[in-house]
Amino acid sequence: MSALASPEDVPGWMSGLVKATAGIDARRFTRISPPADGAGRAAAVLMLFGEGPNGPDVLLLRRSDTLGSHPGQVAFPGGAADPTDDGPVDTALREAYEETGVLRSGVRPVAQLPDLYVPVSKFVVTPVLAHWDRPSPVAPVDFNETAAVARVPIAHLADPANRFRVTHPSGYSGPAFSAPGMLVWGFTAGLLDGLLSLGGWEQPWDRTDVRDLELALRAT
Repeated sequence: MSALASPEDVPGWMSGLVKATAGIDARRFTRISPPADGAGRAAAVLMLFGEGPNGPDVLLLRRSDTLGSHPGQVAFPGGAADPTDDGPVDTALREAYEETGVLRSGVRPVAQLPDLYVPVSKFVVTPVLAHWDRPSPVAPVDFNETAAVARVPIAHLADPANRFRVTHPSGYSGPAFSAPGMLVWGFTAGLLDGLLSLGGWEQPWDRTDVRDLELALRAT
């Protein structure tokens, strides 16, 4: 399996997040457990934190509207494991390169979070936390898969003005974030919600601000 770097190697602004993820339980992010029989397809996502012109940020992408799975949704780079991958870290780094062009040589994986189950796609996803110590240019590699790539400042995501909850007639309800040209919701928003809290970046926000998902998507 691909090795993880020492948590001591990350900058001070990220050290609290890395330390807080040690030994964390999956229930910190979701109440949905992976199937007990081990069913589900293995996948991984790269939660890549760097420091850009506007301070600490995280790499996100918007999936193509033509994809059969989660079309148009904002997500962390990532995807299904290949048989040749050397574990979840390798999967996350490979997928990130294929989707955004991020070079693995500049990425320092520092933590592997517990597996999380996504019932809609039946993926068992391993989130990989990493520090982008030597950022490389990023952009959609294949517009059939990735519509846009963005480095979103942590300060923007933590701003209470950009936080609310969304609901859907299907019964779905969860946190959401407004980012430039993007609405972050679902699995990715749930992860970000937990990461902001763990990293000590969360600010008090209005949890009673609940919006219809479809209307919120049209407003982006």
